[in-house]
Amino acid sequence: MKYNRYIENAPHVSEIGLGAWQLGKDSGWQGMSEKEAIELVHHALDFGINFFDTAPIYGYGSSEERLGKALKGVREHVVINTKVGHGPNGEYEFTEEGIRTSIQRSMKNLQTNYLDSVILHNPNKTIQEGDSPLIDELRNAKQSGLIKGWGFSIDSLDELKLVLENNDDVDTIEIMFNIIHQDPKYLFNEILNRGIFLIIKVPLDSGWLTGKYNKNSTFTGIRDRWTQDVKDIRSYIVNEIRKIIGDSPMSKEALRFILSFHQVSTVIPGTKNIEQLESNVSATNYMMDFDTKMKLEELYEHQIKNLNTPW
Repeated sequence: MKYNRYIENAPHVSEIGLGAWQLGKDSGWQGMSEKEAIELVHHALDFGINFFDTAPIYGYGSSEERLGKALKGVREHVVINTKVGHGPNGEYEFTEEGIRTSIQRSMKNLQTNYLDSVILHNPNKTIQEGDSPLIDELRNAKQSGLIKGWGFSIDSLDELKLVLENNDDVDTIEIMFNIIHQDPKYLFNEILNRGIFLIIKVPLDSGWLTGKYNKNSTFTGIRDRWTQDVKDIRSYIVNEIRKIIGDSPMSKEALRFILSFHQVSTVIPGTKNIEQLESNVSATNYMMDFDTKMKLEELYEHQIKNLNTPW
């Protein structure tokens, strides 16, 4: 496992992190018990993972609570990234008071007196454009020592442009990037040159890049958003990817593709069980070869980029 520089006065971070959405109670998908969640975090630590990404809204607050219990006694050795903007029950907290409340609540849930980083959870364009009292509130929290860094969780290249153009002192950016959504890579060098910690979310495209879905798959919960047209297109893309990577497990190759970009600091695949956890970590056993990476980039530029692939 490789470890990358994070924020000043914080541990270096494992290149594979743990997305903690799945640790919470049922919130539109199959949840897990508290015992299972704590055991999963402990296994992650055993595998060398020390970066954990959560949010107040995950599992109605239970993701943070369970993570806090699981990390008790090892807090100084790990890095916790949480978010602000959406409360445990979906409350709108993109306000100065909302941010103050969210930070205090997260520290209580996570059983800690500081947070390594706090990021705005998919804020609107006005906030991304900077010069916002909400960002000033995060700067104040950093100055007071409540948090070590602040940033944004965003989805697209357009949003990334806005954030980089208007926020000179942003510490970390979390963005969706995978074989099917490659646009953010066009600004990866700027992120690296500015010393911004880069977190990659949705690395397996909500399960499509595990290879387990096809055009005939049916979905419930949050994944029922995909129309038949979207499923047909995703199935076509997955088949084209399979032609390039051969019989190798698709989820591992999807993670290796992301980690082949040296600008990436950590990747946070969602993990439901120990088997998935072990598979994610084993993706770091070797790097993707240059030829395979180039073919996947060419596939994106020549085909995927022009298709309808909503998240």
